[in-house]
Amino acid sequence: MKYSRVYINSMAYQLAPEVVTSKDLESRLAPLYQKLRIPAGQLAALTGIEERRWWSSDHRLSDGAIEAAKKSLDETGINVDDIGAVVYTGVCRDQHEPATACRIAAELGVNRSTAIYDISNACLGVLSGILDIANRIELGQIKAGLVVSCESARHIVDITIDNMLSNPSIQNFSQSLATLTGGSGAVAVLLTDGSLPLKNDRQHKLLGASHLSAPEHHDLCKWGLQEVGLKLHREFMRTNAVPLLKEGVALALDTWKDFLTQQQWTIGSVDKVICHQVGSANQKQVLAALGIPTEKEYPTFQYLGNMGTVSLPVTAALADEQGFLQKGNNVSFLGIGSGLNCMMLGLEW
Repeated sequence: MKYSRVYINSMAYQLAPEVVTSKDLESRLAPLYQKLRIPAGQLAALTGIEERRWWSSDHRLSDGAIEAAKKSLDETGINVDDIGAVVYTGVCRDQHEPATACRIAAELGVNRSTAIYDISNACLGVLSGILDIANRIELGQIKAGLVVSCESARHIVDITIDNMLSNPSIQNFSQSLATLTGGSGAVAVLLTDGSLPLKNDRQHKLLGASHLSAPEHHDLCKWGLQEVGLKLHREFMRTNAVPLLKEGVALALDTWKDFLTQQQWTIGSVDKVICHQVGSANQKQVLAALGIPTEKEYPTFQYLGNMGTVSLPVTAALADEQGFLQKGNNVSFLGIGSGLNCMMLGLEW
């Protein structure tokens, strides 16, 4: 995929207010740790995550997305009537229907011709939304579009901890570990065709994208409902972390080769990369396999955990704020999600 008239003009975000440390979670798991003789500190040691953030228990997902979207509109000064599409892309959503994007669009006051819908693609949701909007812009269908997402880990982590305590086995600990890394946050990404007057000077040009999939590995990570009794279902999440990492790295390497060929880039011409944030093992193995020096990547998982679809764009926004991303840099967004799907975007910052 190649683009010639698509720009990212804003990546506004909201971080959840409640800081939850790995020590906090381990204190709740003390009976399990004692039974299995797991030493304290293993959660941070195995994942590299010291803390993550959560919304309050009564937080509504669309509220976080609305706040991020309003920030995006405010910092760009764009006329809401110029927004041709509003796409919500989180794994977490307000309800099955209507689309969570509907309430967000209503609160923003978009006009009746604006396309409003949800996209779901595990941790790649925001990147999928970016490309969906980019295609509309490239085709001349719209001048601007907004990709929004809000993720919340509190509920599924609470359920997972209850399950771990009621089924204290090493296998259950291993398959539940990834869930405990979950963080929460919201993001809004505004894309335009570059023709609209904006207050800010951010004009990050989207150059192209590559994506590959390995759907035969769809069973390695799941979040959904399972039957626990007659007509009773309970939410669950489980991850077979070792094969997921192995197959994910292999898919990432194939996608990286395809991406560099398509962009006519070499590894040396890539100035900075922003990866989906999972943990220390994922970071180390992905960067090593792709031949990317660690100094070219900006990590946030240590203090934000894995925020699902929100992780990569929020990390990019923080990297931009801290001056890690410089004007003129060739920047790659590297996303890997369960399914398995891999997506990589190239931008001129």
